[in-house]
Amino acid sequence: MQVVVQKREGESNERMITRFNKLVQGSRKVYKIRKSRYFQKDATRRQVRDGAVKREEYRALRKKNQYY
Repeated sequence: MQVVVQKREGESNERMITRFNKLVQGSRKVYKIRKSRYFQKDATRRQVRDGAVKREEYRALRKKNQYY
């Protein structure tokens, strides 16, 4: 999927470039390219389980702090 930006009427070049950069960051293309740059071993079962536990802790913490 390409990221395409067309200049709007009355829009400056700087604003158009800023909009383009936001779209690129939102599409996560740069993240995926940088992530695949180096080989990374698959996670072991233990690492997957530990990551799931950490995510649950962070979610609970965020939910708790959401209304404070």
